[in-house]
Amino acid sequence: MARGAGPVVAVIPARFASTRLPGKPLLTETGKTLIQHVYEQVRKVAALDRIVVATDDERILIAVRAFGGEAVMTSSHHPSGTDRIAEAVKNIDCAKVVNVQGDEPEIEP
Repeated sequence: MARGAGPVVAVIPARFASTRLPGKPLLTETGKTLIQHVYEQVRKVAALDRIVVATDDERILIAVRAFGGEAVMTSSHHPSGTDRIAEAVKNIDCAKVVNVQGDEPEIEP
């Protein structure tokens, strides 16, 4: 467990139906999906106890689980990633939640 009052969870919101680039989390231009690149960067953060992808699309859920990541389904009606995260952590024991943007594959851990 991370230092502090309780578990620290990173949540990566990922939706398929982006208006600018539908299916963006599943793009595989480099041989891995975009969401896998983000997940792997976040996994490098030692202070995290858990990483969860919050998605409204079964294709993303399946892709995340295929590379060994954790993903949960959320409603498709959320107006923002923050709302998606709030739903995802309702049943997760955590003291802190870190919102990680799902389209930053080179995010600095």
